[in-house]
Amino acid sequence: MRRAAAGSPYPRAEVLLREDVRVSGPVQFHVYSIGMPNIFRGITRRTGMLLAGPAGWGEFAPFAEYDTAESAPWLAAAYEAATVGWPSAVRDRIPVNVTVPACSPQRAAEIVAASGGASTAKVKVAELGQSLEADLERVAAVRAVLGPGGRIRVDANGAWPDPEAAARAIRSLDREVGLEYVEQPCRTVDELARVRRLVDVPIAADESIRLATDPMQVVRAGAADIAVIKVAPLGGVRAALALVERIGLPVVVSSALETSVGIAAGVALAAALPELPYACGLGTVALLEADVVADSLLPVGGWLTVRQVAPDPDRLAAVAADGATTGEWERRLAQVEAVLRAVSGGSGTGSALRRPGSRGGSALRGSGSGPGSALRERGSGGGSALRGSESDSRRPGPAGPPGAAGPERAG
Repeated sequence: MRRAAAGSPYPRAEVLLREDVRVSGPVQFHVYSIGMPNIFRGITRRTGMLLAGPAGWGEFAPFAEYDTAESAPWLAAAYEAATVGWPSAVRDRIPVNVTVPACSPQRAAEIVAASGGASTAKVKVAELGQSLEADLERVAAVRAVLGPGGRIRVDANGAWPDPEAAARAIRSLDREVGLEYVEQPCRTVDELARVRRLVDVPIAADESIRLATDPMQVVRAGAADIAVIKVAPLGGVRAALALVERIGLPVVVSSALETSVGIAAGVALAAALPELPYACGLGTVALLEADVVADSLLPVGGWLTVRQVAPDPDRLAAVAADGATTGEWERRLAQVEAVLRAVSGGSGTGSALRRPGSRGGSALRGSGSGPGSALRERGSGGGSALRGSESDSRRPGPAGPPGAAGPERAG
């Protein structure tokens, strides 16, 4: 494995790259542009790039606000999928939640009703320009559809301004519907730790892990009960597995609003985890107006089947981006590849990928079964979780045995 060079100017991109990833021969890429029926993360159109390699397909789709260093793990994850594939699965299906954006109560109810039988809902709250009353109405509409036995988790994306405001909102939401947990109530780790001391609802960390140079800070601070893990921002399935082992917290595998190609990587991670106590946030293909595969990775009865996918040519053509968007992604790819070359000592992944039908160029070639790419952990120790001193029956306990999470446990 190639470690980042000492003194790298890209500390956010210090990714460990596989020695068996090589560049030789032509590889195809496709840039897509897909509309969204509801605003999500402030966007109504998702664009990204699909890469084809000897092991299959990978997806490179960091959001527009991510700089080149932040985008480097996303490209490493796409390389992993396209060149070396994923670890063996220990289960053949994955429990999933339905994701509800910051929409009207009526639309929220429609999304849950159309979810294919999900018994857990993740509801976006604290959206800019919306009130707590709007959040309460939204979660109440979700509860009405799920019924009393369903589970509701909310995600603030760090938007509550301070721990005290977060705690007040969490208590109100919990009184309204009963919360399974709250994801990323505030931005900083110290704020998360403070919120965790103020409420008895479990706290999940997302951005504080995937955007951190030192994800173990969440553990040392006792800031979270649950870790939300996303494959692309962490550099691949193997990188995510390594981080899960170090963190030692119960895990929820989630997605980054991808097509079925990207979701397949999240499914591969969830399928490889020794324990899976919570429903995963991998049912998000439904948030897109179209997909790139003929048989989308959509849940049935609240479950996703573990399987590989490949784009359908007709669907690729239907969602092909225009020339300007394609050019933007080509430039972004070149910039991010340069970052990966810099942190890997100047070798390994640096090649321009070619459009379908073009000649020459280079490809990503993988072989062997060595360790995968991983985020470099700086200044942190081993993998046991450091828990806060609070004891509460709603805090997550030890996870169950592999594959034991059924619909009634799939939180």
